[in-house]
Amino acid sequence: MLSTPIPRRDTDLSFTTPPEFTTRPTLEGHFGMAASTHWLASAASQAVLERGGNAFDAAVAGAFLLHVVEPHLNGPAGDMTGIFATAEEPAMPKVMMGQGPAPAAASIEHFRREGLDMIPGAGALAAAVPGAVDSWLNLLEHHGTWELADVLDFAIDYADNGHPALARTVGTIEKVKDLFTEHWPTSAEQWIPDGKVPKAGDLIYNHAYADVLRRLIAAGDGADSRESRVQAARREWKTGFVAEAIADFIRAPHRHSTGSDHAGVMTLEDIAGFDAHFEDPVTIDFRGYQVAKIAAWGQGPVLLQTLKILEGFADERLDPSSELGAHTILEALKLAMADRDTYYGDGDVDLEWLLSEEYAAQRRGLIGPTASREFRPGTDRNGARPKFTPPLILEGADKEELIKAGIGEPTVQKNGVNNGDTCHIDVVDRWGNMISATPSGGWIQSSPLVPELGFCLGTRLQMMWLDESAPSALTPGKRPRTTLTPTLISKDGEPIIALGSPGGDQQEQWQLLLILRMLVGGYAAQEAIDAPALHTTSLAASFWPRTWVPGGAVVEDRLGDDVINGLVARGHEVTRAGSWDLGRLSCVSRDPGTGRLTAGANPRGAQGYAAGR
Repeated sequence: MLSTPIPRRDTDLSFTTPPEFTTRPTLEGHFGMAASTHWLASAASQAVLERGGNAFDAAVAGAFLLHVVEPHLNGPAGDMTGIFATAEEPAMPKVMMGQGPAPAAASIEHFRREGLDMIPGAGALAAAVPGAVDSWLNLLEHHGTWELADVLDFAIDYADNGHPALARTVGTIEKVKDLFTEHWPTSAEQWIPDGKVPKAGDLIYNHAYADVLRRLIAAGDGADSRESRVQAARREWKTGFVAEAIADFIRAPHRHSTGSDHAGVMTLEDIAGFDAHFEDPVTIDFRGYQVAKIAAWGQGPVLLQTLKILEGFADERLDPSSELGAHTILEALKLAMADRDTYYGDGDVDLEWLLSEEYAAQRRGLIGPTASREFRPGTDRNGARPKFTPPLILEGADKEELIKAGIGEPTVQKNGVNNGDTCHIDVVDRWGNMISATPSGGWIQSSPLVPELGFCLGTRLQMMWLDESAPSALTPGKRPRTTLTPTLISKDGEPIIALGSPGGDQQEQWQLLLILRMLVGGYAAQEAIDAPALHTTSLAASFWPRTWVPGGAVVEDRLGDDVINGLVARGHEVTRAGSWDLGRLSCVSRDPGTGRLTAGANPRGAQGYAAGR
């Protein structure tokens, strides 16, 4: 039986032909594939598959290892969202909900009493309840097959025996060394041992975190089943020594990105009260494919709204490598992002309307031949304007620096500016289980390290507003409107592609390019990942200090002078980011008819890799 659920470029498609050369091949096989933002996580995930584990065992092993080898991009006390489908129920994808809420004492009133008009980008006051670890363990408990000790062995090994420091990890430590040495001494002790910033390639260790993982495993001693041993670890994380250490440590005031000192407000009860769970995704049809995302408590529906707008155009207007296509895509993204910034939040969001054909047609009609510099959210189904409009702040004289700061996820430098980012992992196995997940938060530069644990809290609350009228207003018990949003694509009830990317506000934007190039343009996975990327900055930035650049378009130089000059002529404020600087994409795919598997990973930064056979 021959099946081709993903178009091949063996017909006369209207997209720009991909280059003959790619940075590496699209991996092909039939046994299993893993792709992530770090080669060690991909290798560990593939090792689990080779030893009989399924895609979920493999993803959990890779995720815990990412805590160790990409500490500047994620941490155990951060957040994550994932989306997966099982071989037993392929037509019923599920969302991994690993986004913790605001603590009970994290109210607008409290922040205002602290003299703040915006949630800081760094410091424990900006921490949501940790959700990542409980979510990964929830997946392992319900859909994994391996023992917890075996899954965590990879992370324990590299935390105890060391791993080569990435150049970007070292660069992050260098940027925040003054903050660490002057204000966060526990972070300095871990990341600047003996007062020296490590060099790229130096072995770095995290013995404290290795001990945490061993204690989680030990919590299940005496339990009578694999599932109960994982449950014991979840309880220990949320009610035992981890939660106690966090709650005790953050009571002491410490420096935040505002330049002022504050204490955290998270309590043992906040941590104990969080339970990761599974949710149904939001799904649309696009060109005969089903695209599944997290709901509007995150930014996932931005991708869906953009696809609904673009679906009404001819294929030639969906090619990111052409002037007309790039312009159309940028304008559609601006419209979807404006809706995100005014309507999305952890509450009642009318996605039925925002994803309707009627609404998409209205929005599509706003796209003209030139770039819009306006902030243009749509109306609700009754024609009413949104009740909330975010403050659109363009701070500082150097607009280009502001634009480039948006390439990653701004967290903290001593002066409040720094680039962080996120992780991603995709896995598919020979049985047809498939998962895409995006862990983030808890970066080493996000808050002071808890010394007994070897990690710090995240700062996801910075995505909420200190404005009661906002749908994403800071509210105790509510989830911040996260940017973490992987994607699962199915055809005829069978999952065929799992993909995602780090990148904050750019996650949906870069994923959109891959989807269009693969599903409409017929690119292979690695061709789509390697192809030149672009994104808009015409949005209210999700990260402190929440600036925006109206009409801004950031492009890779490889898009070509003709296309770039054409965008400038259309009125886009274009910033050239370099030849290989945008996008952190990875993906895996499966053809249900043949069992053929493929994978690709981001070459930018020489860090992401895929593995498989």
